Amino acid sequence: MAYSPNELINRITGILKEEQNCDGSWDYPFDTGVKTDAYMIILLKTLEINDEDLIRRLTERILSKQEKNGAWKLYYDEKDGNLSYTVEAYYALLYSGFYPKSDTRLRLAKSFILKNGGMEKAGIFTKVLLALTGQYKWPAFFPLPVELILLPLSFPINFYDFSVFGRANLAPIMILAAKKYNRKTKDSPDLSDLFVNRTDEFFSADEKRSFENIFSIIEQGIKSILMAPGQLRSYAIERAKQYMLNHLEPDGTFYSYFSSTFLMIFALMSLGYKKDDPVILKAVEGLKGMECTIQGYTHMQYTTANVWNTALISYALQNAGVPASDPTVIAANEYLLEKQHYKYGDWVIHNPGALPGGWGFSDINTFNPDVDDTTAALRAFSPLVTENSALRSSWDRGTNWTISMQNNDGGWPAFEKNVDKKIMNLLPIEKARFLVSDASSADLTGRTLEFFGNYTNMPKKSEKIRNGAEWLKADQKKDGSWYGRWGICYIYGTWAAVTGLMAIGFNRKHKSIQNAAAWLKRIQNKDGGWGESCSSDIENTYVPLRKSHITQTAWALDALIAAENQPTPEIQAGVRYLLHSYDSENWTWDYPVGQGMGGGFYIHYHSYRYIFPLLALSNYEKKFKQKIAGT
Repeated sequence: MAYSPNELINRITGILKEEQNCDGSWDYPFDTGVKTDAYMIILLKTLEINDEDLIRRLTERILSKQEKNGAWKLYYDEKDGNLSYTVEAYYALLYSGFYPKSDTRLRLAKSFILKNGGMEKAGIFTKVLLALTGQYKWPAFFPLPVELILLPLSFPINFYDFSVFGRANLAPIMILAAKKYNRKTKDSPDLSDLFVNRTDEFFSADEKRSFENIFSIIEQGIKSILMAPGQLRSYAIERAKQYMLNHLEPDGTFYSYFSSTFLMIFALMSLGYKKDDPVILKAVEGLKGMECTIQGYTHMQYTTANVWNTALISYALQNAGVPASDPTVIAANEYLLEKQHYKYGDWVIHNPGALPGGWGFSDINTFNPDVDDTTAALRAFSPLVTENSALRSSWDRGTNWTISMQNNDGGWPAFEKNVDKKIMNLLPIEKARFLVSDASSADLTGRTLEFFGNYTNMPKKSEKIRNGAEWLKADQKKDGSWYGRWGICYIYGTWAAVTGLMAIGFNRKHKSIQNAAAWLKRIQNKDGGWGESCSSDIENTYVPLRKSHITQTAWALDALIAAENQPTPEIQAGVRYLLHSYDSENWTWDYPVGQGMGGGFYIHYHSYRYIFPLLALSNYEKKFKQKIAGT
């Protein structure tokens, strides 16, 4: 059916009010495909935890996502399939014990793997999974020795030059690689028939050459530590172990991430922990706590997205006219207040002068805040700050923390300040730029500037804002777009950059705004919508989806609404697309538009189809106050 703008605004508002939890939050799934489902099966089977009901339910979801050719894809338009993803899914199904190798679906998967080079062609992180469960041989030499963790902050390369996501995953991997640990059980399947050339090489020749120079720097630093090699390794392993144990969340997970917790469990066992040790059992229960249901299937989330969902929804509802005194908004904001961070995390290492006060992404998270969640929460509070002294204190702490996180280059990162050493990109790590860097990005910088410009009294000509604007201008691509790190991709970054620059006083006739608007108009689909493929982050250029996507249409539309002073034909066409196509179910409904690690995993936010159309339509109504032709 077709809606009027007000009808769709009211419909989405009603859905969001109805689906709010009793604690004031929204727990829409953080859907990252079947990777975590596969890893959970492998973990439970390796630990000999006989939760057969959970394992069977997870296998059912995995099988529901298999393609006709036997493969699994990270996203709908990913050519034939993804080799690493397929190896992981096949392994989990076989290990579950419910499906023999003779099963037609497993035979198809095996055929795809062999046709695409065998499991020796899988990515590094898949090989780590295979190695620690006894299906692949650890390399004699690992490019990131565990001793790296002992190098001082003053050294050109040190542990804290990796992003927090990188450290969380690499700390246990470095232990496992040092110990050459593997664990098999009586039920472990034999995957040797997935090899094509019977090689157990972790790294290609090109990868090996690429890390020779950077490893020599690390080696030089390690040799400068005056300690016998054996003692040095033992000390480094102990330091890495303590790093993991010191970063456990109250639910037992390591940094609240599935992958790092999974790896930590195996790392601890390599150090002598029994599989029924309380630390390990609590970590497993923490992972089980991430279970959710999607369309009748059981899914293990990579983490939960409750804080992110709740902050965005509270703000979007208020932007659409729901008063701050509404019980829905009150409950949401009370929930958010309880989730503000008062602990110091690793972010303080590169930002020692700041006090805690940010918000994290997950309701599990207590010490790893990020800039995006913080400004999202603060937007939700903005109408009430002047009336509530307690809220004002939280607002000030959050705002001051956000200001302090600005990188030296003028942009804003996600989690940590100035973690962007170019030399780190030379590491032979799959998708290294997503793992090792927390560089300034257009989406973070644009959204932060939008917050300062629209919701604070910070002078628009202040040095902080001016430096952020200069960084954004320099980061704009030649075609007028910006690349967004945490969404897909160029539409997302361009939306954030345009709305940010307009909020701090840029004129619509400014060259940056004009070029961005022209780019958005050029890539608009004939039906009035917009759509971008996940392949954009792999190709490092805009790749059209060939189909309009509701969320990406809302981003592009909102950017044009901000950039124009009247409803252009492109804006009207975009609004018409939302109004006429909102309820039209197709494969784009679960197409991921969130980016975790490009080429590794993507995120389908189930909340986005509510949040961003609501935001764009309400901004249209407030700015233009006129009827859309054809509605």
